[in-house]
Parts: sequence; C-alpha cells; structure tokens
Amino acid sequence: MKDKFYQYILNLQNQITTKLEEVDGVAKFREDIWERPEGGGGRTRVIENGQVFEKGGVNISAVHGKLPDSMQKMFNVGEADFFACGLSLVIHPRNPMVPTVHANWRYFEMHDDDGNIINSWFGGGQDLTPYYLFEEDAKHFHQTCKIACDKHNPEFYPKYKKQCDSYFWNAHRNEARGIGGLFFDYCKDTSDSELAKQTEKKMSMEDWYNLVTEVGNSFLEAYVPIVEKRKNLEYTSAQRTWQEIRRGRYVEFNLVHDKGTLFGLKTNGRIESILMSLPPHVQWVYDHHPELESEEEKLIKVLMNPVEWV
Repeated sequence: MKDKFYQYILNLQNQITTKLEEVDGVAKFREDIWERPEGGGGRTRVIENGQVFEKGGVNISAVHGKLPDSMQKMFNVGEADFFACGLSLVIHPRNPMVPTVHANWRYFEMHDDDGNIINSWFGGGQDLTPYYLFEEDAKHFHQTCKIACDKHNPEFYPKYKKQCDSYFWNAHRNEARGIGGLFFDYCKDTSDSELAKQTEKKMSMEDWYNLVTEVGNSFLEAYVPIVEKRKNLEYTSAQRTWQEIRRGRYVEFNLVHDKGTLFGLKTNGRIESILMSLPPHVQWVYDHHPELESEEEKLIKVLMNPVEWV
C-alpha cells in the first residue's frame, strides 16, 4: 500500500503543479529534492511572485525510521518504526478575491521489530480560506467534495465536513480558519471488525485508498474554476490590507494548532518545506474589527458560525 500510494502522490503532484503553472501563466514551480538524515526525504515545489499566485507550495514526502518519543506519547505506543508519506499543498493567491486553499492526503504505517505492519491509516482533506465571501464559490467547492465522497458512502461528506469545521477552528479567536471542506484522519481497516459487521460499514485499506485518491483527484476541479472566475477582479489597497490581516489568522492556526506542522517539527522534517505554508505578506493590526455591514464583516459572521453549503 505504501508503494502504491507514494506512486499516486508522485503523479498527483505533477498534475497539480502543471495545471497551476498554466493558470498563473508566468511563474513556474521551483523544485527541491531533499533527504532526511533519519530516513526518507521528499520533493518540494514552490511557486512565488506569480501573476496569480503570490506564493504556494505543493510538496510530497516519504519518511521513515524510529518513532520519536513525543510521537510515541501522541499515539500512545511504545518503541516502533514508522513510515509516513503524503502530499501537502497551500496556495496563496495575489488577488484578495481569490481564496487561499489547502489540501493534504497522507498514509501512515507503524511496524514491529520484524517489519510487520502493526497499524496503518489514511488521512487528509481539502479546505478553502476566502478573504471575500462568494457564496457560489463556497457551494462549488463543497459540492465537488460531496460528489467525491458520495461515490463511496453518502455519510462521508457530512461527517468529514463537520470534522473539517471542528479541526480548522482557531479556538483562541473563536472562529474558523476558513469555510471548510473535508477533513478525515485515522481511516483504518474495519473489514473484520465486529462493529463494522453490525453496521455494514466495512472499509478495507483498499477502500480507503480509493476514497482518498477520489478526493485527491477532485482537487483541481474544486479549486481551479474559482481561481479562473476571480483572478482578474479589481481590488483596492484596503482590500489587500484585509487579506493580509486575515492571512495572519492563517499563520496563527498553522503554528499553534496544526497537527501536520507539529508532526514535521517533531520528526526533524525539512523546515523550509514545513513552513512553506506561510504567506509572504501578513499583517497583525491591534484589536482590528471590520466595519459594520461590510463585506469583511459578512465573512467574519460565517467564520464564527459554520454554514451548510450543500
């Protein structure tokens, strides 16, 4: 499974970066191949100073070795070897009318001393962070996510949508990071479990692979039409300032709450690849509040109370 999924993310990275370069029309992704001293490495691709994309990264990695003490405590296990691979992307557009997007699809294994798999699971998702709210864009993004999930189980979209709203929550601000999408984790083999037999919710690792790759394959359809629709809209310097203030909240989430950032830092990941998710221009304005009844306040109200978009 790990070889199969790694090959999938290799190909998906190529598809996504090729399409985003086409959408930008000017900038190209810079590629860095890196190695992790403890085992494994990755392929980082970063785009900067483009016509459409101010900064973005589409990274893949496959790392392995001894599970660090901090991660043993997180997973409540003793000494073990691990393998983890995934694709992680964050795209920050220049125009504040175009939303930031994040996505991640990953696979994790733990092994005993003889190399046998003692635990494995999939995780991931994709979510949208607009600076100005276009409801038709939110509906399109969520509808695309729902279609991908519904092919496997009609219960998946509402479940993973709710988990996304819960996970991407800036608790210290009491607001969501964005308008959500999908978030799933610890998706394990339930094909032999008693609970699965009773509820008919049997999912093998092959089933989970099919779901995760379905969602991954839906990413460009979920995001690119929104970019194409909004990338040439006019905007003011005040709207650009608002974008940079909201980007600050994005940074806060990634550095305070995000599990992926924590995992990378705890496993001696490549720091440049981990922090590629941070935008290039950000503002923190003391006690900032948008004007009443403004488009900016409209966004905040939605972020404080997640919406059912489809």
